[in-house]
Amino acid sequence: MLPKLLTNEQTAELLGVKPNTLEIWRVKGQGPAYRKIGRSVRYAESDLLAYLAAGTRQSTSQHFSPQT
Repeated sequence: MLPKLLTNEQTAELLGVKPNTLEIWRVKGQGPAYRKIGRSVRYAESDLLAYLAAGTRQSTSQHFSPQT
């Protein structure tokens, strides 16, 4: 079964960001994984779910500094 593919605009709306933000993220190598189909950029729903899951945090202090 083929994944459901979303446009840049649809993805931006789902994530609550501007479409331009996704463009900037792609240039910087950030944000969710995407696919190029010809000149079009598409995002698979499964990649968006994985991206959101990777950002899940339990606390604002997830990182720690090693003691010296």
